[in-house]
Amino acid sequence: MAEKKTIKTASEVKTAEQLKAELIAKQADLHEAKRSHAAGELVNPRVLTSTRKEIARLNTAIRAAELEQKESN
Repeated sequence: MAEKKTIKTASEVKTAEQLKAELIAKQADLHEAKRSHAAGELVNPRVLTSTRKEIARLNTAIRAAELEQKESN
């Protein structure tokens, strides 16, 4: 079997606090996009989907960082 190459992801470079700050910003962006969509001002509604996925990725990265920190203690 071929060995899997590991690539450093953003979660390995950033700390959990940085990821949480980015998560708060993305949640605010999603809220603003939803408001714009309801008002009919949003040009590209796919922004909603991509922002939700980014939030999910950030939550996953935060959880992985917390678990890694817990294991190292």
